[in-house]
Amino acid sequence: MQSIEEVELCFPQLANSSCRKIVHPHSTYMLIYFSLSSVSLLIVTLNLFVIISISHFKQLHTPTNILLLSLAVSDFFVGFLIVFQILLIDGCWYLGDFMCVVYYIIDYVITSSSVETMVLISVDCYVAICDPFQYPTTVTQKRVCVCVSLCWMFSTVCVFIVFKENLGTPGRFNSCLGECVVGFDEIAGLIDSLFFFIGPVTIIIILYARVFVVAVSQARAMRSHVAAISLQGSVKVNIKRSELKSVRTLGVVVAVFLISICPYFFISVAGEQTQLSASSFAFFLFYLNSCLNPLIYVLFYPWFRKSIQLILTLQILKPGSSKANIV
Repeated sequence: MQSIEEVELCFPQLANSSCRKIVHPHSTYMLIYFSLSSVSLLIVTLNLFVIISISHFKQLHTPTNILLLSLAVSDFFVGFLIVFQILLIDGCWYLGDFMCVVYYIIDYVITSSSVETMVLISVDCYVAICDPFQYPTTVTQKRVCVCVSLCWMFSTVCVFIVFKENLGTPGRFNSCLGECVVGFDEIAGLIDSLFFFIGPVTIIIILYARVFVVAVSQARAMRSHVAAISLQGSVKVNIKRSELKSVRTLGVVVAVFLISICPYFFISVAGEQTQLSASSFAFFLFYLNSCLNPLIYVLFYPWFRKSIQLILTLQILKPGSSKANIV
């Protein structure tokens, strides 16, 4: 019969070098497992609706929606990453040192791409509100696709630079078997902080501060002239209101993202080593954000509610459904 000490080890056969398990009551294990599994399923399902909607319906192929599609793709993969957190319920990593590094690389690519996409969304809102006459010619579908592709490529290259030491010798920062830890040198930490946290957050705040000021002035101007406008003017005002509503929605998405992602980055760059923890509040907020984005679309975008209805009723399988009018 195994001793209590052996049972609490990640690898009982390697008692001298194995990490200890995190011991919880059985009910706690079941609660964590059920919660993470439910969140994972919800994130994957909701973001899959966004991906199918924007990809399938041609009317939704707009520059702004392409940015939302990029964000949905990253959130979609976050749902699958929760599976690794489920494996870490007892605090032990059983997939080996190389897979530990791969997990972190995928995690950082997804996270950094989300941050860069948020910067693009902020730029999109800035141009739409502050320079609306140049928006149709400046922000085109082709340019947005190129920018999104460059963001993902840039994130991937930077992440491999950050993780170069860990790729060379996987597991070098582990203190025992069953641990999943990565470490950064000063240059790698600087790149991570500057390009994926400090820089993007600063740009987002500056752009949205400017957008807020201009949007408030436009809203006041519309209210002061709404009683004296002609029919043509009414159409223009309605267009302005539509633009302001869209910016408000994207502003909510960005604000929720910043609130959710900041603790995650603070913990990630706080020290030289970062240990995975399924119970970490920062990780919970990060995963919660991936679930909240589609819910925000449901609340603010009628086209998303209509597209979900068409998807659930399998109307998208009919010929010509991609040309349906859902806006």
